[in-house]
Amino acid sequence: HARNYVLGDVLARFRRALGDTVLHPMGWDAFGLPAENAALKHGIHPQEWTRQNAAEMAQELKLLGLSYDWDREFFSCDPGYFRHEQQMFLDFYANGLAYRKESFVNWDPVEQTVLANEQVIDGRGWRSQALVEKRLLAQWFLKITAFADGLLEDLATLERWPEQVKVMQANWIGRSQGATITFSFCPSPQQPLPEAIQVFTTRPDTLFGASFVGLSADHPLVEEWAAQDPALASFRRECQRRGTSAVAVETGEKRGICTPFRVAHPLLDGQDLPVCVLNYVLMDYGTGAVFGCPAHDERDFQVAQQLGLPILPVVQAEEGEGVLLHDYTQGAYTGDGRLVNSGPLDGLGVKEAQALVVQLLEAKGRGHATLTYRLRDWGISRQRYWGCPIPLIHCPTCGILPVPSQELPVTLPLDVTFDGRGNPLAHHPTWKHVACPSCGQKAERETDTLDTFFESSWYFLRFCSPHATQAFDAEAAAYWMPVGQYIGGIEHAVLHLLYARFFMRALQQCGYPVPTTEPFRALFTQGMVCHQTYKSSQGKWLYPQEVEQTAPGVWRERATGQPVEAGRLEKMSKSKCNLVGVDTIVQAYGADAARLFMLSDTPAEKDMEWTEEGIEGSWRYLNRLWRLFHRHKPLLDSSSQQTPGEPSEEMEALLRAAHRTVREVTNAIHALHLNKYVAHLRELTNHMEAFGGAGPTDSPWLWNVWSLFIRLVAPSFPHLAEELWQLLHAPLSIHSVIQGPWPVPEEWFLRQERLTLPVQMNGKKRGEICVPVDMSDACIQETVLAQPFVAQILGGAPPLKIIVVPGRIVNVVF
Repeated sequence: HARNYVLGDVLARFRRALGDTVLHPMGWDAFGLPAENAALKHGIHPQEWTRQNAAEMAQELKLLGLSYDWDREFFSCDPGYFRHEQQMFLDFYANGLAYRKESFVNWDPVEQTVLANEQVIDGRGWRSQALVEKRLLAQWFLKITAFADGLLEDLATLERWPEQVKVMQANWIGRSQGATITFSFCPSPQQPLPEAIQVFTTRPDTLFGASFVGLSADHPLVEEWAAQDPALASFRRECQRRGTSAVAVETGEKRGICTPFRVAHPLLDGQDLPVCVLNYVLMDYGTGAVFGCPAHDERDFQVAQQLGLPILPVVQAEEGEGVLLHDYTQGAYTGDGRLVNSGPLDGLGVKEAQALVVQLLEAKGRGHATLTYRLRDWGISRQRYWGCPIPLIHCPTCGILPVPSQELPVTLPLDVTFDGRGNPLAHHPTWKHVACPSCGQKAERETDTLDTFFESSWYFLRFCSPHATQAFDAEAAAYWMPVGQYIGGIEHAVLHLLYARFFMRALQQCGYPVPTTEPFRALFTQGMVCHQTYKSSQGKWLYPQEVEQTAPGVWRERATGQPVEAGRLEKMSKSKCNLVGVDTIVQAYGADAARLFMLSDTPAEKDMEWTEEGIEGSWRYLNRLWRLFHRHKPLLDSSSQQTPGEPSEEMEALLRAAHRTVREVTNAIHALHLNKYVAHLRELTNHMEAFGGAGPTDSPWLWNVWSLFIRLVAPSFPHLAEELWQLLHAPLSIHSVIQGPWPVPEEWFLRQERLTLPVQMNGKKRGEICVPVDMSDACIQETVLAQPFVAQILGGAPPLKIIVVPGRIVNVVF
């Protein structure tokens, strides 16, 4: 957290100094499962837990000197905030963007609740350890797929977003051209069958290599067949014990079971294929049915080996003029090539074959081209208490009705019981019971709450006018939006950032005065802060302050003296206890040292390691700077009584270094190369430390250098900068450094009058010369030959030639 917020604070202070109007707010994304789990664990209400943690964190943020506008602070769990998102939900509902449907979810039979995919570990509930089941439940969804094309195409307009994030979003949306193919059922004596199965594929070119058709275990046909087939029913139950995520499906063993039914091949008359049920086909992708081509799909290959089905190669790899032979006993070939064993497709490349096979299918009335997306509608139902209530009422007579707008917000009851079994709202004796707003009969509130990503998908609009009676003021939003710079971890690349982009479009469609479809003009993904992990002899995670090092690589527990196992560097997290508290750091080293270390050495987009040596290095530098200032203080105090004259040669060199630093620092902060920013500051410090103050008129110029330097460092370590600024300007009573303008380099000092050129002799550097920038090549050659080190190496012999690379280097060949 500290690293993320220090990066943003440096940028905010820098832009203010440039004269920009800067909105730098802070708020709290406060709903969610962690607070509810804490309530269960510690016997404290989620609201109390949330407020306590926020208060502690706010104090730590203030210790770091973060320049937030605290007047704009709000909590997402405040009724004054979520009443507006409840209205947004109702507007989405009225405009067909929110809907309810049955969907497969992870169900924990012990906790009696739905689990997110991330909460299913090795097929078991992360807390109860119960085997998770897949259940079909009625859930609320937002129709993000309605905006898939715009979300994908507008990525090209986000020029100041990392390419990696744009690629991740494009892959998540996953627009793909394919074909829908009709496989007609062969007559069967077992039971009546539908006419055909619809299969979607992105590889219609491999159709002549099909050896089976596979259905999801959740396909309606499979459910029907399983009622009469115990083996199929058992296999289906096994599939339903797996998680619903694509990751869980892809990483598990690929298995299948054959049914007694067969379908006709759509292009090969007289050939039919077995219908199988597969554990890796998802019901909510495509049609829940695939055709299997084991020669060219690794999952299909595994199932074909298990079931003894044929493997029919139809794509042949090529290299230059030759043919590469693939060993199909070892696995599928999934690369490019030319079609073989495919009749009219033989000899074609994959792309050409895909186009032709679609034409053949259309001619026979057995298929057509289809555009599909990996993106699925956003499931926003959570069977949890600590979230924003979904403002709907279920009436047995009138159906599902919105809560009247004048009755918003629908707030949570405070008298709930957390026993770890199901949703407390569903078990509350009174809260869910309400009169129907239409007929007045007994009805029930919706007991699902909103996914917390709902709150974080529009908070930036609320920051524009946090005290407005409406969700956001149109004029304020038009002034501030889009966000000039978003700084956040790569973990937000898909879900949060994609949902925020969707929200802007959905709100616009519902008539909200959203000024732009893209919420974040620039995006920067900072790296994580990492720290070593420690475990006690009992296997318990320990905090860094609970251990001490007794010898290189040897650690023990402070309280017990027991040996400690030091683990690898990992991202700081509460779960592994490898955290360092901001208050602890500030007490030991000061806020500025902490801020400086966050910026030093490691590029901001890379992970960094938190070490005592690193923070101590930053602390020592600040102390060195303090001593340097006081060493120069006598000269600075006398500067106001002197009229600036010609600077000494040494002073002129320092002035040139200072103004070059202004230019380089300005460019570095603009590019968020903040480690380079700090490096430039340290380099200038070295120049200032080496300055001897030789000239009689140097004092005013030195004062000027310190004035530039303090303004340059103010965004990174503002407390020391303010102290130095007040000491520097004490006789003049000049305003705070935070109110001063950003320095501008003077061109005169940036002009280079002399040039240092390295001198190589037979390609090896032997020394250097300092010459005027406009010296001719002939004069440079004479200067080189006059150098004692050159004469000594040549030993009186003339060189073969002298090569001058203008402005770069001189090479003497002998």
